[in-house]
Amino acid sequence: MGVELTTDNVIAEYYFDHFHLDLSTAGTIAACFGMANLVARPAGGYLSDLGARYFGMRARLWNLWILQTAGGAFCIWLGRASALPASVTAMVLFSVCAQAACGATFGVAPFISRRSLGIISGLTGAGGNFGAGLTQLLFFTSSQYSTGTGLQYMGIMIMCCTLPVAFVHFPQWGSMFFPANANATEEDFYASEWTKEEKSEGLHLPGQKFAENCRSERGRRNIILATSATPPNNTPQHV
Repeated sequence: MGVELTTDNVIAEYYFDHFHLDLSTAGTIAACFGMANLVARPAGGYLSDLGARYFGMRARLWNLWILQTAGGAFCIWLGRASALPASVTAMVLFSVCAQAACGATFGVAPFISRRSLGIISGLTGAGGNFGAGLTQLLFFTSSQYSTGTGLQYMGIMIMCCTLPVAFVHFPQWGSMFFPANANATEEDFYASEWTKEEKSEGLHLPGQKFAENCRSERGRRNIILATSATPPNNTPQHV
């Protein structure tokens, strides 16, 4: 979300200065960047859900990584394009991938913590706003290089900041490159957020229902094993 806000701030000026367009034309082209939100962001969430049906959480992580990395690559192309048609094409593709990645991000965020879901969601959104300000400061306030060069640097930053997705690992579902831990369960993962005293009061029980529903994040290949290991409405006693 941060790079989207930053691009909204600079893209019209970029087309006005770099391609010598009039303000009306430059503004119309720039508006297309934000308008892609109507389709691209829900599409990113849909692709995340679609992949999870078959391959679970690992597909959600791959979906996020691919979309965001592709967005970074198209951002670099946008900054390097010397012809207007190529530049507009790069901008549209960058917009679609960057905003679809926003939807894909919220396909992962709800599963990080059941107890702190509001905090996680808030930090996810706030991080984008903070990143927008930081990116604007780093790449678009200095006179040392042009807006096109700033876009290229922003694209490189996007690709670098996407790399840590490969290290996101859910014990019960795995990561991009590694499978789930042996004997790890959704119930154990979400129950670990509560103390023994809180568990004795039953405060963790609503989260256990959520954990049962999250078994689908193992993917269709493993859903039969997950169901047979712990039947619905039969949460293990140790959690």
